[in-house]
Formats: sequence, structure tokens, C-alpha cells
Amino acid sequence: MAEKRDIDKRGETSPEAGGGQSSRRDISAFLNEARQTRPLADAGRLVIALDATMSRQPTWDRACAIQGEMFTAAGAVGRLTMQLVYFRGFGECAASKWVADARSLAALMTRIDCRGGQTQIRKVLRHTIDETRRKKVQALVYIGDCVEESIDDLCARAGELGLLGVPAFIFQEGGDAHARVAFQEIARLTKGAWFQLSDASAGDLAELLKAAAVYAAGGRSELERLTRAGDRGATRLLAHLR
Repeated sequence: MAEKRDIDKRGETSPEAGGGQSSRRDISAFLNEARQTRPLADAGRLVIALDATMSRQPTWDRACAIQGEMFTAAGAVGRLTMQLVYFRGFGECAASKWVADARSLAALMTRIDCRGGQTQIRKVLRHTIDETRRKKVQALVYIGDCVEESIDDLCARAGELGLLGVPAFIFQEGGDAHARVAFQEIARLTKGAWFQLSDASAGDLAELLKAAAVYAAGGRSELERLTRAGDRGATRLLAHLR
């Protein structure tokens, strides 16, 4: 059985080192169980990346509930496999295997706790590039609140991702101006979309995340179909893709 993969400083993947806190062992054990579900061979692929550093602790429980709804909605789309990527602590950045069982990812997310550390968005972008070079990734969803890395470095990776045709859908919590500049540039360079979240936008996030999953599973035509049916999330996401 394959081990969970950690993403190293170059954005590549390597087996997880032994030891660590109990929550990390629990996550590893759960991932070993989850990967027994074989993904659909011809399904769309969606990378979902989370900032799990300490700055997100005040909103983490709410975010987990909303993101759990997104996984459930994504699972209802069909023909979609998902991979969860998260970073936290001192250089910890890990990726699950590709799975079609959305409930497994939702349950996994509840086992992740926030830990102090700096952002590792560059690793997320590099990892998504590597994954799509192995097999096409249809979209990247990223949820975070701050940026503690060079914007130029992030833009270089975002440009590579854009050339591969992978849009990044960025959801920003809070109002950090530096993060907003970085996130908007990543979205622009990948031909994706940036959305500002607030305490009042829980429903909006769930709708938009579902639309991102629909895009990964069925492409632009499926978003257009839902837009004609009056779906608000699909309508908003499609407007950013034009």
C-alpha cells in the first residue's frame, strides 16, 4: 500500500517521514483507508488546497463545515476525482491520493488541525503543475487568508499552470491587501477566478465551490447548462471565465 505523500521544498513529492503528532498519524491512517477506493478512469480531476496555518484557526470550524458541503456537492456531480492538499506547521505540506469518494475527503478534513507556520502556496502550485503533467487536472481550488511568499515567485508558477490550461479558483478569507494582490494575479494568470469571502458568505462559498466541482467534472458546457437553469454559483463562476 502506498504511503501518503509529503510535498518537499521543490514542490515534488516524497514518502512521509515517520513519527510526528497523533493527528498526523491519524491523517496518514485515514488516507491509507481512503485510497483503497479506486478513482474513475476517465473522470475530471480537481485539486482542493487548504491553508491550515494558525491564522485560519478562528474560522476553521466554520470553514470545515462549508468545505464539507462542497465535497458532498462535488460528489453528487459524478465523473469527478478529487485530491486534498493542505499545508501547516514547519514545512508540512501533504497531498492525499485521488479519490472519488467525497465523504472520505470531508471526513479527512475534520482530522486536520491548524498549526503555526508560514504559507506554502508555491508548493501547492508546483504540485498541481506536476500532477497535470502526469494526467490532466481540470481545476485547482485554493482557500486561504494570507500570503507570506514572494508574489513574483507565485506568479511564475501560476503562469506555468495557466499554460497547462488549469484555472485556479481562489477563495480568500479576511481582507489582507497583500494577499488580495497575490490571489488576484494567480487567478488572472491561470484564467481562473478570485472571490472575497466574509462571515456572511457561507452560502455563497458552498455554491461557488460546487460550481468549481461542476467545471472540473463537466467543463464550461456544464456550467452554461446550470446557468440556464438559474444556478447562482454557476452563473457567478462562468462570468469570471469569460
